[in-house]
Amino acid sequence: MSAAIEITRLHKKYQQHTALHELDLHVRAGAVFGLIGPNGAGKTTTLRTLVDVIRPSSGTVRVLGEDPRHGGAALRRRIGYVPGELHLEGRASGHRLLAFYAEVSGSNGSTTSVLRTARDLADRLGVDLDRPVRTLSKGNKQKVGLIQAFMHRPELLILDEPTSGLDPLVQREFLSMVREARDAGQTVLLSSHVLSEIQQTADEVAVLSAGRIVAEGDVASLRLGSVRRVRVRIGGTDAVVARAAFERLAGVEALDVVDHGEGVQLSTTIEGGIDPFLKTLARYEVQDLTVEEPDLEESVLRLYGDRSHADTAPTTRRSSRGRRH
Repeated sequence: MSAAIEITRLHKKYQQHTALHELDLHVRAGAVFGLIGPNGAGKTTTLRTLVDVIRPSSGTVRVLGEDPRHGGAALRRRIGYVPGELHLEGRASGHRLLAFYAEVSGSNGSTTSVLRTARDLADRLGVDLDRPVRTLSKGNKQKVGLIQAFMHRPELLILDEPTSGLDPLVQREFLSMVREARDAGQTVLLSSHVLSEIQQTADEVAVLSAGRIVAEGDVASLRLGSVRRVRVRIGGTDAVVARAAFERLAGVEALDVVDHGEGVQLSTTIEGGIDPFLKTLARYEVQDLTVEEPDLEESVLRLYGDRSHADTAPTTRRSSRGRRH
């Protein structure tokens, strides 16, 4: 399958700071590709290069078969873009702003059909397009930004932290929009530091750390869900007994057990399978239980090593190319 995005040896340096180190990235057409990494990893720099907001220091970039530096307005019309820091101001209503975008984008289909799609998306996301944009909350401005990216059904969607400021129900609707775009044959490049967004939508993933890709492949092969943080309150035991029962389990790390009322409060990080922990937990009266994903930086550090080694460590590639998705 052809590539929607091809990046080869992309290097970007700001004075003394190197943001990207010889980056290689291939995004196949019709796929959802997740680009993840902690803040400062280089995600936004990479995406801005794709839409020619910034220019590379060296290397080559091809987007939909063209160099973004020379593709001009014709290439930009084929792309839907949500920047990481979205700024929407002005007295115009959401309707008028989107009508302007529809006119200048040269959208697929008529302006009328594009605006009809925009209204449908506004209903799904729950934003009032009659209000002046400047009066909208951060979350509602983000919704308008998503609508302008999706409404003309572009060949390629480039989305930088697109769910910033959105509540969980709207985030779920956004993920449905991404899956629908993929089903329609569109390509989606999604940058996020929220693991669950990537796990629910992406076909392939690249992990970016300190300006380098430290791993890439399909979500399952990268084991992004293999580390969990657990907090549980159990009754009918004390801290000494509970610690002895749980600390010898495989994968249990950073175990903290304290007496709490007539039971104990236990917190730990579990790497790998959670089944042994749950079977041990079943011996007790479970009063409360919370299982969380770690933040992305912790997961990257655990799975691929400290970022401080990224400058010298070889890149880990767990390629999924050729697999069926």
